[in-house]
Amino acid sequence: MAIMKIARMGHPVLLQHAAPVEDPTAPEIRRLVADMIETMEDAQGAGLAAPQVHMPLRLFVFRVNPDRATADAEDITVLPHGVVINPQIELLGDDVRLRWEGCLSIPGLRAAVPRSWRIRYTGVDTDNRPVGGEVTGFHAGVVQHEFDHLDGIMYPMRMQDFSLFGFNEELARAAQART
Repeated sequence: MAIMKIARMGHPVLLQHAAPVEDPTAPEIRRLVADMIETMEDAQGAGLAAPQVHMPLRLFVFRVNPDRATADAEDITVLPHGVVINPQIELLGDDVRLRWEGCLSIPGLRAAVPRSWRIRYTGVDTDNRPVGGEVTGFHAGVVQHEFDHLDGIMYPMRMQDFSLFGFNEELARAAQART
């Protein structure tokens, strides 16, 4: 396995619509997924979409750690490593909440992004087995964030209030000053 170079904001691959994966079981797709998981873990990210590693394909990997899953009372799903190939997503209900997000392609910054609280997603894994389900909270947010990458959408494009956008250190200082 190998750590991959992450595309940074402004790179053309991040702004294009990714192509479907023709054969999810192909050896090169399995290698890509393994390398993406290693890269995501190395960068301490919650997710990574193929366009972020210069591959304009409709797939992403993600994880939901126990601390993230238990942060949302309704969302107790823990998923050490998930892969979704050729995903579909359905927003469920009208409950939209602000969710603090960062992105490996926009290092050092965070923002409050409106996301659907509850979604249903489907896709397949590298064995062409169905994956997905109905999820809420952090799990729903990370899936929406990574799915956006497949359509060339970066999280700042979803923002409505740019006063909730800033450098990680400054946001932490401001939060500490308020307490």
